[in-house]
Amino acid sequence: MTVYDAPINEMEFLIKDVFDLNSITALPGYEEATEDMVDAILEEAGKLGRDIIAPLARTSDVENPVWKDNTVTTAPGFKEAYAQFIEGGWQGIGCDPEFGGMGLPFVLSNAVSEIWNASSIAFGLCPMLTGGAIEALETHGSDEQKEKYLGKMVSGEWTGTMNLTEPSAGSDLAAVSTKAVKQEDGTYKISGQKIFITFGEHDMTENIIHLVLARTPDAPAGSRGISLFIVPKYLVNDDGSLGERNPAYCISLEHKMGIHGSPTATMSFEDATGYLVKEENKGLACMFTMMNNARLNVGNEGFAAAERAYQCARAYARERTQSPLIGSKDKTSVSIDKHPDVRRMLLTMKSKTEAARAISYFAARQQDFFSKGTTDEDRAKADALIQLLTPVVKAYSTDIGAEVANDGIQVHGGMGFIEESGAPQWFRDVRITAIYEGTNGIQANDLIGRKVAMNGGAYLDILLPMIKEDIAAANAKGGVFAEMAAEVADGVAKIEDATKWLIDSFKEDPKQAATGSVHYLRLMGNVCGGWLLTKSAVVAQAKLDAGEGDPTFLKAKINTARFFTEQVMPVSGALANMFTKGYAAVLECEDDYL
Repeated sequence: MTVYDAPINEMEFLIKDVFDLNSITALPGYEEATEDMVDAILEEAGKLGRDIIAPLARTSDVENPVWKDNTVTTAPGFKEAYAQFIEGGWQGIGCDPEFGGMGLPFVLSNAVSEIWNASSIAFGLCPMLTGGAIEALETHGSDEQKEKYLGKMVSGEWTGTMNLTEPSAGSDLAAVSTKAVKQEDGTYKISGQKIFITFGEHDMTENIIHLVLARTPDAPAGSRGISLFIVPKYLVNDDGSLGERNPAYCISLEHKMGIHGSPTATMSFEDATGYLVKEENKGLACMFTMMNNARLNVGNEGFAAAERAYQCARAYARERTQSPLIGSKDKTSVSIDKHPDVRRMLLTMKSKTEAARAISYFAARQQDFFSKGTTDEDRAKADALIQLLTPVVKAYSTDIGAEVANDGIQVHGGMGFIEESGAPQWFRDVRITAIYEGTNGIQANDLIGRKVAMNGGAYLDILLPMIKEDIAAANAKGGVFAEMAAEVADGVAKIEDATKWLIDSFKEDPKQAATGSVHYLRLMGNVCGGWLLTKSAVVAQAKLDAGEGDPTFLKAKINTARFFTEQVMPVSGALANMFTKGYAAVLECEDDYL
């Protein structure tokens, strides 16, 4: 399997130049996130990813976690790698210093998460879920709960899980049936079964903090009756020491298509002791904090896997020789990366990956302004952009991940169907991400409904002027920049037309828009990606003009943006038409036609 090298130059370019690191370090609490700090953090994370975690991707794909007697032994190397992860303090990079975190910006911790995910999605899932649990407790936990759990979780000494799904309750959380019965001492007895619980049991830490959705006996029906509980694997004494084993057991592990190194547990809660978070019947609001965090991070998994698949395909294409170059008088075989169609596939992989990464980093930047913004207006604007872009980051990036991994197999030709090449694993591993944390169809329906139609497009009224401003700047440069700007401007116009139809039609029959919601989300993703790649190209040219940076890297940025606008964005009109006009055959389809 190809060695993974984190694209640190790309990460630094986005964080420092495209998204203006100085504007982030000007925020209160982020003063220490200097360019030198960013360089040092990414460099060290890159080393840990390349040397320690990345090799586990292949080995854990073959030698999986083992379940026996309700315990799980992780794949060889995971426990040792996680010990180094803890030693480096990596779990707490973006966490509150009050609980031992580094307090660095989310845009930086998002980049570091990409390194873990690209190294091994299976490994990266553990700190990802712990991070979501930390955020949920920071936001909704009592002072006593924060004091008891967050220090060890932020250090990585304890991990966290999210227990939502049940055998009869998948994305429909209103159907959750796990029971919570209040005891005289104020604790609750939790009983029920949860499925698909990532790292629900493992041997890498001494304790696991489960966040569990359950219902009290007199809870209202539906989602209004869900409460959230802390259910630790081992109870925690008042002095912080571990007490007795809580009856929250892993009763089996799933056998999956991919991410074999990640233990996906079926959990059985047998009158386990749980501690209420916030108030009864307020659990869904608490869990959404964790779910929104997870959705952004699952999007990160998508483009991280795409990066790994691209590196794998690029390395193979540079080494594999086959056939003379078409139209050449020289009949010597050349490396296949010289052939136009393979070159097209590699540029497709590269440009889609960079587009998805840029959208994710932009959303991460908004998280920082929402957390640390100095005015209510700044925070409200950032929150609106986060709300709008979260489903786009999650769904667009994970769709891109699968497409890029699929193209990577094609670049390898017959070898792409052979496991030893490494190419098939990235497709198998990334495929789940389009299902995680609400399927991409659910994300698309969330986008058209709550994020656009129900507020009359108010969030887009913030985003689209930002795009238009940057596109005007690109257009003013003329030449290839004006060509890129024109394609993005056309995409913006298609969004505006599609959004007008959406708002009008949603009032009468939301099923029409729901039929093609994935097309609207794809249109949004392509336009946002084209916008940010074009913006990146303008920044790259400015650095070239000033004699700064690596000329080859900067010229490649311009070429990648050009390719994306020439080869990916022209489908904007088709996507808009499918969204606004393509619902009849679906809605008029009889059951017997399926």
